Amino acid sequence: MQVSLKDGHKVSSFEYMDRLRARLASELPQLSTYFQSGGLVDAVLNLGLPAPIDLQVSTSNLETAHQVARDLAGRIRSIPNVNDVYIPQDNDYPALNLDIDRVAASRLGLSQREVVSNVITALTSNQMIAPSYWVDPRSGNDYMLTVQYQENRVTSMLDLTAIPLHAPRAAQPVRLDAVTSVRQSTAPTEVDHYQLRREVDLYVGLAGEDLGRVASAIDRIVADTKLPAGVRVDLRGMVQGMRASFRSFGIGLVLAVVLLYLILVAQFGSFVDPLIILLAVPLGLTGVLVLLGLAGTTLNVQSLMGVVMMVGIVVSNSILIVEFTHRLIADGHPVREAVALACRIRLRPVLMTSLATVIGLLPMALKLGTGSESYAPLAQAIIGGLTLSVLFTVFLVPCAFLLVYGRRGQTESTPA
Repeated sequence: MQVSLKDGHKVSSFEYMDRLRARLASELPQLSTYFQSGGLVDAVLNLGLPAPIDLQVSTSNLETAHQVARDLAGRIRSIPNVNDVYIPQDNDYPALNLDIDRVAASRLGLSQREVVSNVITALTSNQMIAPSYWVDPRSGNDYMLTVQYQENRVTSMLDLTAIPLHAPRAAQPVRLDAVTSVRQSTAPTEVDHYQLRREVDLYVGLAGEDLGRVASAIDRIVADTKLPAGVRVDLRGMVQGMRASFRSFGIGLVLAVVLLYLILVAQFGSFVDPLIILLAVPLGLTGVLVLLGLAGTTLNVQSLMGVVMMVGIVVSNSILIVEFTHRLIADGHPVREAVALACRIRLRPVLMTSLATVIGLLPMALKLGTGSESYAPLAQAIIGGLTLSVLFTVFLVPCAFLLVYGRRGQTESTPA
C-alpha cells in the first residue's frame, strides 16, 4: 500500500508509520508488516533494496534458509531501535502442481513446453513466452501483441482443468486434464538469487538513525548463531555503503594527518613543531563527539566530512601561534615572553576566523533551512570541534611550546 501525503502537511510520514504500526499490532497481531519511506534518496543509499539492512541467508535448500532467517528474526526483534523485521518470501504458499503425462501428451501431438505455454497464456498472457510485435506501416510505431483470456475466465479447478491446449502438431485442441493431473501443494512465493545462490531476505527497519549500532548488534547475533553447513549470511543495504565510507574516511584522515605533518616538517625545518601544532587535533575530535552526542546525531558520512574540514581549520589556528612565536624569538625576545606575546597578538585572528565559521554554520546545524537536515551533522561536527579546539588551543599549544623550547631559552639567557 502506497501513501502520498498532501502538500503542506504538518505531520511527518514517520509519525504516520508509527501510528499505523501500533494500530496494526494491537488489532491485527497475526499480520506481518513492513514500512518504508519510499524516498528516492533512501532507495539510492540502500543500493536499490527496500531496507537499510538486508540480511541475506543463502543456501541451496530454501527450507533451511527460511528456518535460519526466522530464528535470526526472532532475536533481532529484541534489539533496541529496531522497528520492523520482515521476511518477504514465504515457503508454504498454496500452490498447484501440474504433473504432465508425457506419453499421452506426445500421442496427442503436444510437448511439455506447449502444455506450459498454454497454461501461462490462459492464466496471464503470452507476453513473456512468445512476444510479438506489429509495426504500423503508416506511422512506423511498434506495438506489442499479446494473447490472454478474458478476465474471470478461470475461477475454479474445473475451469483450470478445462483449459484447451493448442499445438501446431495437434489436429484438435484437448483439455488440460487429458494430459495432466493436478495436485495441491505448497511452494515459495518467489525464489531470489544473489551471485547464483538462492537466498532468503530479512529486512530490518530502524526507529532512529543509529545504523552502525544496530548493524553491530546484528553481527554479534550472527556470530553467536550456529549456522547449518552450507549456509551463509551476508549483510547488505545501506550498511554496506556506510562501512565502506567509514573505512575510506578513516584511511583518508590518517593519510591527511601524515601528509600534513610531512608538509609542516618541510616548512618549519623541525620534527617537533608539527607535533605541537597537531596537538589541537585531538581536542577538536573531542569537541566533535561531545556536540554530536548533545545534538543526538550519530557519527555518519556527513559528520566525518565535517571532521576532515575541522582538522584543517584547527591546524591553521595552531600554525598562527607557533609561527609567530618563532618570529618573535628570532627578533630577540625570550621564549616565555615570545609565547605570551604571540598568544595575545594572534588571539584576534584566531577568534575572527573561528567565530565567522561557527556563525556561518549555525543555521545549517540548527536545521533552519530547507534540506539542511542532511547537512546538519557536517555543520555540527565543525562547530563542536572548532569551539572546543579554540578554547584550549590558545592554552595547550603555548604550554607545549614552552615546555619544549623553555629550557633552550633559559640556557641561551644564562651568562657564560
